[in-house]
Order: sequence, then C-alpha cells, then structure tokens
Amino acid sequence: MIHEVDDALQRLLDESGLADSGVEVVFDAPTRDWAARRSAPPVCVFLYDIREDATRRGGGSGGEEYDADGLVVARRAPARWFLLTYLVTAWASRSQDEHRLLAQVLTTLTAAEALPQRLLTGSLAALGRPVDLGLVGTGPDTPAAADVWSALGGEFRPSLEVQVRAPLAGASRAAAPPVTEGLVVRPARETESDEGVEALEGDRRLRYTGLDDPGAEGFGAPRERRPAPARRRRRHGGRQP
Repeated sequence: MIHEVDDALQRLLDESGLADSGVEVVFDAPTRDWAARRSAPPVCVFLYDIREDATRRGGGSGGEEYDADGLVVARRAPARWFLLTYLVTAWASRSQDEHRLLAQVLTTLTAAEALPQRLLTGSLAALGRPVDLGLVGTGPDTPAAADVWSALGGEFRPSLEVQVRAPLAGASRAAAPPVTEGLVVRPARETESDEGVEALEGDRRLRYTGLDDPGAEGFGAPRERRPAPARRRRRHGGRQP
C-alpha cells in the first residue's frame, strides 16, 4: 500500500508541470550526504512517519471474493487505515527557485482533498476507497519539522508536511467449499462381545428428492411440501344410535 501511495503522489506532482520543467520527484531522505550528491533540482517527498488511524478501525467483514461461477471462494478481513506523513522540500541553486517549486507543489496538493482515483493502482484501486490528502498542522502527535531535520543530520529548510490517509486491505482467507450433497447420518448399533461393547457402522444418506442440481440457492431452496393428512372430526354429545 505504501508504494502505491508513493506512485500516486509522484504522478500527481508530475502532472502539475514538474516533469515538463525537468524537475524530478524523489523519495530519498534529504540528508547532508544526499544533498551534496544531487545534480539536478529535485522535489523530495520523504516519508518519515507511519501510524494507524485508530478512529477508522472497525469490525465486520471486508467483503467476499467470487470465482467465475459466482461462488464465494474467500472472505477478507476489514481494511485498516494508516496515516502516512511526508516531508516535502524543493532543492535548487537559488532560494527563489525553491520557493517557486514549493508554491507549485502547494497549489497542487491543496487543489484536492483526496488522491484522484485515476492515479490509484494495485490494492488502492481494487478497494475503491477514498485516499484522503491534506497538509499537517501542529499537534501533540505530530513530530516537529525541526526534530525531523535534526534526526536527518541536515540543515533546516522550508518544507511542507503532507499527510495521506490510506486503507490497507485486510487479509484474505479461503472459504469452505459449498455443500453439494445431502446430510449423511451414521447410526451406531451396539453389540456385546467378549471384548465388551462394539459399534457396528452403517451409513444412511438423506437425499433431497427432485433436486439433482442444487441450483443458485443451493439445497436450501424452497421445495414442495406434501399436504398434511386430514383430521377426523370428533363427535359431541355421546354416541348416536
């Protein structure tokens, strides 16, 4: 799921005009060594924080998977949501060029509240759920930008903090095959012998008459019932002569 969010972000920024301007979108950590090795003006989208969104966690089922015949072959657990926080920076030889790139990125990211569905791939596209996109404000659970730069060992630069809320598809478990035969009853008859009580095996199969094919609704489909036998009418007032 994380790499699918990366792909969607890169395609979104490339479509904003960065690719036509020769600006590359990278996902490297902007460390001091990385900054010294860069040869072209990139926009760096560095993922620095991943945590689960507990407010979106719930029970229930995540859906069912069907084969070509329409039978359930697997069931999925519900999706779990995660918050991905990126540090976005622009790198150029002049500060004015960096600010221009940041302004272009800012305009693109604030133009939509979610990543466009047409840019989603893999499990994100299969789930069909909205992938929220927004800028991060200050809060007790959000690392400060200065702390991130300190951990990277680089000098502080103007940056944007972008947060994506994306679903992680639940695990898929194979479903039991459908029932295609009637119930088998195995009565046990006990006999006494010198070694004690023994059970004689015997099988009796309960078959559904008139339903060779279980049909789309299986053997639980409604079947014609025989009419109940008529009851005798009781006489009142004693015997008649």
